Amino acid sequence: MSTYEYAQAHQSGSLTPRRRNFRGEDVALKTVAYVLLIAIGITTIFPFYWMVATSFKEEQKVFRIPTQWVPDPFVLDGYEYIFTRLPFGTFFLNSVKVSVLSTIGTILASSLAAYAFARVRFKGGGVLFIIVLGTMMIPYHVRMIPSFIIMHRLGLIDTHASLWLPAFFGSSYSVFLMRQYLMTLPEELMDAAKIDGCSHFGIYARIVLPLSKPILATVALLTFMGSWNNLLGPLLYLNTEHMHTLTLALTRFRGHNYTYWTYMMAGATITVLPIAIVFILTQKYFVQSVTLTGIKG
Repeated sequence: MSTYEYAQAHQSGSLTPRRRNFRGEDVALKTVAYVLLIAIGITTIFPFYWMVATSFKEEQKVFRIPTQWVPDPFVLDGYEYIFTRLPFGTFFLNSVKVSVLSTIGTILASSLAAYAFARVRFKGGGVLFIIVLGTMMIPYHVRMIPSFIIMHRLGLIDTHASLWLPAFFGSSYSVFLMRQYLMTLPEELMDAAKIDGCSHFGIYARIVLPLSKPILATVALLTFMGSWNNLLGPLLYLNTEHMHTLTLALTRFRGHNYTYWTYMMAGATITVLPIAIVFILTQKYFVQSVTLTGIKG
């Protein structure tokens, strides 16, 4: 169609229905997308709602048929039990201690290793990085017995150090994430700092860390969540009650013949709250790191 024919068709209105058809298709696609997103959102949030609602129910009404979606009446028996009959505050502080120290150790060790792999040229660096990535394929269950033997010989059984001390040796997954992010930073900044006489550690502390807030927040979030929700580690290393973490404390509500769902859901609700708060505070940096990590390198 020539320009003159297109102008005539436009003036006559013969192109208008086609444009309207395109607009109708866009609206239909957006409607389908929104419906799917809402359905996925409801599916995702339903277990959380059931957990919170169950924590306010009476024990005999948890699996009542028909299902009682809204607790009637609202009771606080579960919360009263875990705070008055159990040292729940101690369990909470233990989880905070282990998770915070694990997060600090992972960030320090992994960021240093990631900087070395991303910005320091040394012989065998590529092979060593591949070996580090290869350790990600080794399941924890394979390393469980050797790790227990090491902790036993170090005298760290039934101590919180057995849970947070390994973090100060870094995490291969965190090293990979940080290395990919550091590869996206302008190399000119590093070169300018070297010209000014800055050492590698000075570049790491003064330039790399301030520019790496998104990936640091992401690694902190993932590490905190992993340590906070860790059950196998405390179950393996901790023996005495006052050393237990929240995840290990929740297992006492699961018996051989009966599970106290109201108590367990009350404890689980309180356990989830710190994770939700941390995610809300770091979600901005999390999205930034996801959009940048892996662009280069």
